[in-house]
Amino acid sequence: MTVSRKAPFCLMLAPNGARLSKAVHTRVPLTPGEIAATARACATLGAGALHLHVRDADGGHSLGPARYRAAMEAVGRAVPGLAIQVTTEAAGRYDVAAQLAVLTALKPGWASVAVREMGHDPGLARRFYRQAATQGTRLQHILYDRDDLALLLDWRGRGWLAEAACEVLFVLGRYDPPREARPEEVAPLAQLARTHGLHWSLCAFGPREHDCLLAALAEGSRQVRIGFENSYLQPDGTPYADNAASVAAFVARAEAAGFTPESLERA
Repeated sequence: MTVSRKAPFCLMLAPNGARLSKAVHTRVPLTPGEIAATARACATLGAGALHLHVRDADGGHSLGPARYRAAMEAVGRAVPGLAIQVTTEAAGRYDVAAQLAVLTALKPGWASVAVREMGHDPGLARRFYRQAATQGTRLQHILYDRDDLALLLDWRGRGWLAEAACEVLFVLGRYDPPREARPEEVAPLAQLARTHGLHWSLCAFGPREHDCLLAALAEGSRQVRIGFENSYLQPDGTPYADNAASVAAFVARAEAAGFTPESLERA
């Protein structure tokens, strides 16, 4: 009897983001210990990578290198070998110089960068990309719309990017003003990725997050991002108990659809 193997994918966990507070959901992880515990629980369920935001003493978005190191060390102890992607996103609080500074100070193996934020200072953006290439930092370029994609393609054409087949994250929906993502939005993005030779991933705001991620897998993406950064709501609008509950529910649906989460290296 022939047993068909399920298609592997990497499930990246984004457990907190830059804005969600405990006033909205008490189980959003903010401290290094909370982030590490969440990463461990979700890795057990199938998460293969962590998209890392850190917060300051007041719970606000931070690009502080020391705060990053504390969180990365805590996650490393809790889940040895888990791939960690740090964010360099400004989230309305930092400028491009600060984003370049944290990239240079941390020298992470993997980082995300919001293209539209880099567009605020193209000169420093070019230095940012040059610095990433010099220190060997893998970049995932965050794209909110087609204007962001056009800007990234322009920079690629100018030779600013270290790799021609660059890695992107399409963002569906919005946090502010709120707009819920819809799964029918996925197919056009997948076609754009194929047209331009992009390695693509997806995240989606709102209670249809899981539907959108499944649509991305069906369209050929082999990495999707899940977690409270984008949605803490179930399809019926009630909150998940925690990030692990969301991950467990999604993995069950993905497995039933013929996909299985694996480590970043294998997926």
